[in-house]
Amino acid sequence: MAKKEVRTEKDKRTNDILLGPLERPALAFFAKHMPMWVNSDMLTAFAALGAALTGLAYFWAGQAGDLKGNGFLFLASLGFIIHWFGDSLDGTLARYRHHERPNYGYYTDHALDGLSSLVIFMGIGLSGLADFSVTMFALACWLLAMMQVFLKTHATNVFEMTSVRIGPTEIRLLVIIVNTVLFFTGGGSPLATIKLQQLTIALTPGTIVVGVVGVALLIYFIYQVSVTGHKLSVEDLEALKEKNAERARKGILSQMEIDRRAMAEKKALKKKPKSLLDYFTKPE
Repeated sequence: MAKKEVRTEKDKRTNDILLGPLERPALAFFAKHMPMWVNSDMLTAFAALGAALTGLAYFWAGQAGDLKGNGFLFLASLGFIIHWFGDSLDGTLARYRHHERPNYGYYTDHALDGLSSLVIFMGIGLSGLADFSVTMFALACWLLAMMQVFLKTHATNVFEMTSVRIGPTEIRLLVIIVNTVLFFTGGGSPLATIKLQQLTIALTPGTIVVGVVGVALLIYFIYQVSVTGHKLSVEDLEALKEKNAERARKGILSQMEIDRRAMAEKKALKKKPKSLLDYFTKPE
């Protein structure tokens, strides 16, 4: 039976976020001074507990009534800090101690990220901070953005958390700032109401912010799929040409067959539907 190859590092990691110059030294410091009895699995579980605390705190804030002066908002912010600490540090600690388990770590960490996202967005929707249906739309768009990252990692072997310098750390900080503002100002009155058949949406400031975030995530998803799909198509065609040329050199394919396949590829490219990116870019 063939021995399974075990990777020593999970792909190439890129995380060029705005807060990176502050976050990376902080994580390195925590990893260096972390007690030996703490391991990466504990930190991953700690992050999940932070997400659960955030979701429950938002729910409790909604049950308590007005968001103005609502202390549960600070509890939700604490949950975000706990989630950042565990979620950002678990992999850093494993690499610092040379105890990497790239396949296990990648799988479990991001599986729990999906569950944590569900809990947090559910809490926001139940808090009264934003309309529940709009919050679920934002959750769907957030999960699409996450899925795009995972698919791109598989296809390119590059784990690129973001390409716009805004990642989970910046989003957590933004939400903590919003929680603080809401504590002093409250949720605000609806600016307008939208009725869609049986669905009525009150456009409070929170609903508008969450809706805008959802739309931005959806646009980002479409853009990334278009750009990455175009790049992978070009790379695959180049690889196919090289493979066919190698086959021809080995006598597997005749030159006539190579030319016939090349013509078929050109025709297929002319007939294929344009990606969204093609409408905004000019051929070189």
